[in-house]
Order: sequence, then structure tokens, then C-alpha cells
Amino acid sequence: MSASGYFPHGVLVADAPLDARVAFVRRTYLHLTAAIVGFVLLSTVFFYAGVGVAILQLIAGSRPGWLLVLGGFMVAGWIANTLAQSPGSQAKQYAGLGLYTVAEAIIFSPMLALAALLPGVLPTAAAITVITFGGLSIYVLTSRQDFSFLKTGLLVASIVALGLIVAGALFGFHLGIWFSGAMILLAAGSILYSTSKIVHHYEVDQHVAAALELFAAVALLFWYVLRFVMELQRR
Repeated sequence: MSASGYFPHGVLVADAPLDARVAFVRRTYLHLTAAIVGFVLLSTVFFYAGVGVAILQLIAGSRPGWLLVLGGFMVAGWIANTLAQSPGSQAKQYAGLGLYTVAEAIIFSPMLALAALLPGVLPTAAAITVITFGGLSIYVLTSRQDFSFLKTGLLVASIVALGLIVAGALFGFHLGIWFSGAMILLAAGSILYSTSKIVHHYEVDQHVAAALELFAAVALLFWYVLRFVMELQRR
């Protein structure tokens, strides 16, 4: 171990001593917390600056409009993840996490602008997300069960979901409450997979990349919990 307390690149968390594993998990969740706090602050700024309303106006009446926004987010996410995975360069890793946090705040801004019109929706969705994420994380971290077997199923389900989202945007059909419910299950599976990946498959110097992956799973869960609660509120 180096004097800074970090293991060199290439050492898996699963192969490191207990104190190193605990330190890695602590660093990962501290960075995740920082990303979530940054997301909340940016979302607040964007809300009062009218960014969400501006995006809604931009894509209104244009079926491919939301696809362009979604495509931009996916490109930003790919760049952010690539930077966060950069070995030996903390500056690039933090730049990736920062970029992803900004991208999430931007893509969430139209949804949050709509959710703000429905009383109680945002705190309800946030509470459900926190409780669900906390429960799943505690289960994986305490049981140390490896959920890597979910990878193929999550990938296939994600491709199908993306196809439905694109079709819905192009042909104008609404993906209702049942789709949101199914996506909540997908997000829960992603949290199980990503958390077990932290325990079993990440290297000890990849805490920033691990935080980004967890943040992506939490954001996916929050997005569809928010949609689900909004659908219920409108009924």
C-alpha cells in the first residue's frame, strides 16, 4: 500500500485486506453523496433559471426533439464514464463524475419542472428512492452476494426499454404507468448489480468510477419512481 493509503492500480477490492475494502466503500459512497448533493444544487439552480421550461418549449410539438436531448445525454454519459475510468488521473476521473452530474441535472430539469406542479410528488418520489436504494445497498454489502449474473438480463431489458422509448417518441404513443413500474424493477436490478460490482469486481483505485455507476443507477430509479408517482397523482 502507498503512503496515501491507496493500493496501486490493478488490485481488486475483493482481493484487498478488510481495511482497504472498507476504505474503498467509504470513498465510493462519499463521492456518490457529493454527486447527489451537486445534482440537487444544480437542479435547484436550473429550476429557478427556467431551464426545464425552456427544454419543454424546445421539444414541444417536435417528436424527435426529446430524442435529440436523450442522445446528447447518452453521449455525455459515455464521455463521463470514459473519463471516470481513466487510470492514474484523478483530474480526469473527477471531470467525468462532474460532467455526468451536470448532464443528469439538465435531463432531469423538464421532469422536475412538471413534477413541481403536482403537490407532494417530489418529496414522495425522493423518499421512495432513498429507502429503496438504501435497502438494496445494505443487503448487498452485508450479504456480499455477487449479482453479476444479472448483467445480460439488464442489458437486454435496457435495449428493449430504449427501443420502446424511441418508438414512443417517434410515433407519439404514451408509455404509461406499467412501463414506469417495469423500469423501477430494472433500476432496482441495476442497483443490485452495480453494488455487487463494487464489492467483487472494481479495483481499489476506481472509487470515482464506482460512484458514477451507482449514481447512474440511483438516477434511473428516481426518474421512474418520479414518473410513477406523477402518473398516480394524475389519476
